[in-house]
Amino acid sequence: MLKSSFVPTLIATVLVAACSPAVPDYDVLIVNGTVYDGSLSAAHVTNIGIVDDRIVSMAASATASAKTRIDASGKMVTPGFIDPHTHAKQFLLNPTSNSNPNYLFQGVTTIFIGNDGGGVPDRDAVIQKLESQGTGPNVAFFAGHGAIRSIVMGMANREANSEEVATMRDLLVDDMEAGAFGLSSGLYYAPGSFATTDEVIALARVAATYGGVYDTHLRSEGSYGDGLLAAVSEAIEIARAANIPLHISHIKALGQDVWGQSVDIIRLVEQGLESGVDISANQYPWRASGTRFSNALIPRWVVADSDDRMRDRLSDPGLSERIRIEMQANLQRRGGPDAMLVTGADSEFVGMTLREISGVLEKPPLEAAIDVVLQGDPSIASFVMNPDDIRRLAVQPWVMTGSDGGAGHPRLYGTYPKAFQDFVVDETLMSREQFVHRSSGLVAETFGLCDRGYLRVGYIADVAVIDPGSFIARASYEQPTELATGVDQLLVNGLLAIDGASTLALPGRVLRKTPCK
Repeated sequence: MLKSSFVPTLIATVLVAACSPAVPDYDVLIVNGTVYDGSLSAAHVTNIGIVDDRIVSMAASATASAKTRIDASGKMVTPGFIDPHTHAKQFLLNPTSNSNPNYLFQGVTTIFIGNDGGGVPDRDAVIQKLESQGTGPNVAFFAGHGAIRSIVMGMANREANSEEVATMRDLLVDDMEAGAFGLSSGLYYAPGSFATTDEVIALARVAATYGGVYDTHLRSEGSYGDGLLAAVSEAIEIARAANIPLHISHIKALGQDVWGQSVDIIRLVEQGLESGVDISANQYPWRASGTRFSNALIPRWVVADSDDRMRDRLSDPGLSERIRIEMQANLQRRGGPDAMLVTGADSEFVGMTLREISGVLEKPPLEAAIDVVLQGDPSIASFVMNPDDIRRLAVQPWVMTGSDGGAGHPRLYGTYPKAFQDFVVDETLMSREQFVHRSSGLVAETFGLCDRGYLRVGYIADVAVIDPGSFIARASYEQPTELATGVDQLLVNGLLAIDGASTLALPGRVLRKTPCK
């Protein structure tokens, strides 16, 4: 028998419990969606339950309670896409663009920075600002060979000595211990172009001891220097000698001189894989590459040392004939003056081809190009890829999606939906499962993002809900900043970054390389 003094307390407790709202089963519940889990397994309809930043159920009851309920009927539910190659640092650091809606509206929840050897030379300050200011997507970073070399040697056009290599190794150790996911190189660009293969191997060995990847912009993607196939072979040799996974960035056959060599690239990669080298690559679906006038046309030896020395060389009558002969060859590699379009928004020539600029300035194309370089060196799109090469590389199981996104090129705003439309919808080169895998799970496995890239219990809730009928790139070369359509909801670390429209949330995190359990 209950003591009389206990009865009022018991009644009060029962009444409070009866009046208190039930704790919901999930923070977010996604129901009725066709789930592509990031693997190559067939999609299936199921419900996903999320608590805090983690997926806790891949078979939740449709009648379960949740703070936020998303009906994904008729839509694709995918892992958030992971972009292994961007030039987004400037946008992330700017408080007016740090939400990176251009990536979010493509379904991208994680981006890499520091590619092409650029690294993050002001790493600690950048990370502190990213974490204090906030970002839309998650951000991972590479150590940069070019950045490290420039700290030690400036823009010197010579071989590094043993002491300089040792100093570069120490700087790379610092980056890797800070959480870099690997070493990136840009062996086409100065100062990386001045490095020997042995120098890169010495640094790649350091990254390998930390479980990193060697990510490279090849020494040549066309007929520059020793050519495309020699550059692919060099990259494979670096990876083999350093015992490190190789990742080839924006894989392509650039320029008519090498169109069709995608067949040979595939042969070299397959031979490397068979010999035990771990090789992967990323690709964007656009026919035009993106770079600057100087990178496309000015010989590397001319840009060595400093901008002032470049200007001196370009103005030196004694060097004029040699420079213009080499520039003419580079212009032909790029498809001529009609194939080079200025995309830099801050240039007075934006939207004009080199031929049109030549007419405005009333100078031959090469002289006009030099003037444009000296007046600001804007970014350009050059139409140098053959669709057959793009298709042939796209279907390789070791190729993933990557935007190489930078200002002025539509790939910054539309790479993922364009790849979906081109490869899945229009040409049926791959299934939806293959497209999702090459944009999420394959990327996570390649770079060691241990709990991302898949929709699995215990994984981070980076999730996209996509209407496949309207997942379309709106960006074009004429209007490169149009947001993509089709991503109806996007969760980053369990928080809604898109819910019909942008939520203006900044749920992204700076990711650091850690061993997978």
